[in-house]
Amino acid sequence: MVILSTERLILREFEKKDFPSVHEYASDPKVVKFMPWGPNSPSETRRFIENAIQNQIKKPRTSYELAIILNNDLIGGCGITIHSVSDKRGEIGYCIRRDQWGRGLGTETAAKLIEFGFKELQLHRIIAKCDTSNHASYKIMEKNGMTKEGVLREEKRIHGEWRDSCLYSILEYEWIKE
Repeated sequence: MVILSTERLILREFEKKDFPSVHEYASDPKVVKFMPWGPNSPSETRRFIENAIQNQIKKPRTSYELAIILNNDLIGGCGITIHSVSDKRGEIGYCIRRDQWGRGLGTETAAKLIEFGFKELQLHRIIAKCDTSNHASYKIMEKNGMTKEGVLREEKRIHGEWRDSCLYSILEYEWIKE
């Protein structure tokens, strides 16, 4: 079981009992504005939690979906996915409930995911992507020492519209220097 902690947060595995809190942020149109999913129906949120729980027992494990907990309150979700075990490449992502925006919690979450990726998962390269209009997300990446590599044109279909994504990355030796 993965449990990570920061100064203010606990990042832990999802559990079935998390449904109401997950559905609160996953069904909010403003929260999922730049996501290729959502706003979620109750069945979509249940399916997400079921998949996250199933990934916890897969061997080898390549997907870590974690609940973001602040003062015993589930305020969002985050994750790291290993895209290539042999090339040691992974990708992080995060989604935080709207009433918690602007408090540095995304930056803190991303920092812990990056540390977990390099220290525990032994990754060499970690990427993150966000919609080109999602200024808050790419600020999180930049604050964590990630470098903008470019723009992936029409990379995702979000709410019926093709959208460009910013691609950021950090390499293990860059992270060690910080």
